[in-house]
Amino acid sequence: MKTRPFQQVDVFTATPYLGNPLAVVLDGSGLSTEAMQAFTNWTNLSECTFVLPPTQAGADYKLRIFCPGRELPFAGHPTLGTCHAWLAAGGVPQSEHVVQECGVGLVKIRRDGQRLAFAAPPLLKSGPLPEADVALIARGLGVPRNDIVAHAWCDNGPNWRGVMLRSAEAVLALKPDGAVLAGLDVGVVGPRGKVGVAGAHPQGADTDFEVRAFFPGNNGLAEDPVTGSLNAALAQWLMGAGLAPARYVAAQGTALGRAGRVYLERDANGTIWVGGDSVSCIQGQVTL
Repeated sequence: MKTRPFQQVDVFTATPYLGNPLAVVLDGSGLSTEAMQAFTNWTNLSECTFVLPPTQAGADYKLRIFCPGRELPFAGHPTLGTCHAWLAAGGVPQSEHVVQECGVGLVKIRRDGQRLAFAAPPLLKSGPLPEADVALIARGLGVPRNDIVAHAWCDNGPNWRGVMLRSAEAVLALKPDGAVLAGLDVGVVGPRGKVGVAGAHPQGADTDFEVRAFFPGNNGLAEDPVTGSLNAALAQWLMGAGLAPARYVAAQGTALGRAGRVYLERDANGTIWVGGDSVSCIQGQVTL
């Protein structure tokens, strides 16, 4: 074992303890996969990351991302939170963007002042969900099937199924049944006016969509406070289908007492950027 630099970062918030926390081990060299997984499980957080020297040309660092019980090829809040920690610890990118190497390849991260944004990785699977899945999701969310007004695969590493409800209020009112949704990664979106699940907010609200993310956890169904990978995939789906503008703000974590904010933007080249603030809450050393 050795002492390694460590930060715990709150992501998708500028106010400590209102976003999604992340454990970052800034030197993961020499650690086995088993050791990384064991430490991740011990932190009792949704994700933990380990920074390693890059192996691909153009990358500034390599990142391994773990959640309780498994390793992930990509995840959004670990991407932004780790980049924040790496820069705060003195990391210097080779070019204009920070370039992260991870399981889905190279991911660009741009700096917009204090806010960071990653380029959404390509979807591995898209298009409408099978009707049987939609019916199952509706039953698991406790809503009538016709309350799901749109749906799509949102798979960009994590195998998200995305559904849109009629309003943000409907999203916040959900009381999902973990037994029915067992084994599914579901994202729900709703406008404050629309499973991830999403729904739109009314015009004039400070955010455009309310998002909730449900997935299998160690003790049944879990809900993620703020989810970068899901919001990235939802933006690709919603913008591509004309269900969302080329720039919008998503709220997530409201149902958990958080105030996550995710800033989505499609640039002139068609790249979708997923942005958010991050703040370091704990800095020090960890023995691993």
